[in-house]
Amino acid sequence: MLDDFLSYQAKTSPYPIGLEIKRAKGSYIVDQKGKKYLDFVAGVSACSLGHRHPAVVRALKRQLNRYMHVMVYGEYAQSPAVDLCKLLAKHLPSSLEVTYLTNSGTEAIEGAMKLAKRVTGRGVFIAAKNAYHGSTQGALSLLGVEQQKEGYGPLLPEVEFVTFNAFDELTKITTKTAGVVLETIQGGGGFILPAKEYLLAVKKRCEEVGALLILDEIQPGIGRTGKLFAFEHYGITPDILVIGKGLGGGMPIGAFCSSAQNMETLTHSPSLGHITTFGGNPVIAAAGLATLQTIINKKLMAEIDAKEALFRECLVHPKIKQVNGRGLMLAPILENPEQVSKVVFSCLERGLILFFLLWEKKGIRLSPPLNISKREIRKGCKILLEALDEL
Repeated sequence: MLDDFLSYQAKTSPYPIGLEIKRAKGSYIVDQKGKKYLDFVAGVSACSLGHRHPAVVRALKRQLNRYMHVMVYGEYAQSPAVDLCKLLAKHLPSSLEVTYLTNSGTEAIEGAMKLAKRVTGRGVFIAAKNAYHGSTQGALSLLGVEQQKEGYGPLLPEVEFVTFNAFDELTKITTKTAGVVLETIQGGGGFILPAKEYLLAVKKRCEEVGALLILDEIQPGIGRTGKLFAFEHYGITPDILVIGKGLGGGMPIGAFCSSAQNMETLTHSPSLGHITTFGGNPVIAAAGLATLQTIINKKLMAEIDAKEALFRECLVHPKIKQVNGRGLMLAPILENPEQVSKVVFSCLERGLILFFLLWEKKGIRLSPPLNISKREIRKGCKILLEALDEL
C-alpha cells in the first residue's frame, strides 16, 4: 500500500510519514502490522471525540439508511443540517445566529471573505503574520508567511499584514478595510494566545472604522480550549465566526456564522452569492450534530482545564523551554527544529503519534481528542519524556 500511496496519490511534502493505517478507535490508531499508536494529534484537531466514536458512527449509519445527497446547498430542508445550525445558534451570541455549512474550513474562510466584502462594500483585508487560514486562493492570500506563497501568485492584491498582539499596528485597520481576519489562537505560528485585551482592541478599532472582525476558530473552536468557542475567553464577539475541523467528529466540514442581516446579503443582487454542492451534506451534518451534542451533553469541556493542567504537570523537562497554547491545544517548545524532528519520529517508533507545527519549527503539536483519558495523557507524556531523554 505504501508503494501505491507514493506512486499514485499526490503528496504535500517530499517525505510524508507514510504510516499505513488498518483501523482506528478511541485514542488509538493501528497500522497494517497490528502495531497500536496512542494518538496525540487527532487528525490535526479534527477528531474531537477520537476515532469512530459510537455516537458519530450511529448517526452516520442512521442517516445513510435515510438519504444521502439530494440537492445542492440551501434548496431543500434536511433535518441533520437544520438541527446542527439550530444547535449552534443556541450556543452562540444572537449576532451569530445564522450558519452557512461548507465542506471545509478553507471554504468557510472564502465564504466569510465574500460576506465581508458584500456587507461593507470594501475590498481590503487585514491578516496576521504567521497566520494560516487555508490553501485556496483567497485563504492563501491571508497566509502570513510570504515564502509559502511563492509560485502561486498573483493572489488577492489588497491584503495587508499586522503582527499578532501588536497594539500599535491596529491603525492599519481603516475605512477601506472590509474585514480583519485573525485566528483566535494562532495555530501554525506556535499556538500563540492573544495578549490581554488585544482582541478587545481589535474589535473596538473595527467598530470605529466600520470593518468586520472575522475570527478563525477552525482549530481552537468546538470545545478545545474549555469553552465551546475560544473567543468566549476574551470578552468579545466576532462579526463572522469561522469553524471546521473538530465540528465533524472526523468527517469533513466547515461553517461560517454571522447575523441574519449579514447572511441575507448573499441571497440577492445577485442571488446565489455563495454556492456549494456538498456543503451541508446530510451525512456529514449528522456526524457534526452528534459530535456537538456529545461534547455538550457529556460536559467534556468541563474536563479540559484539568487535562491541560495534567499535561503541564507531566511535560517538565530541561529540553522543553515552554508550553504554548490553551486547553488541549498545546505546543511544547524545544531548543531547535532538529530536536523536534527526532522526538516526533522517536515517539512514533515507541507508539505515540505527535506532529509538527506549520511555521514554529521548534514546536511539537499536541491536540489529542477532547475525551482522552488522564491515564492516556500520562502514558503519552511518559513516552515523550523518554524520547527527550535520548536527545
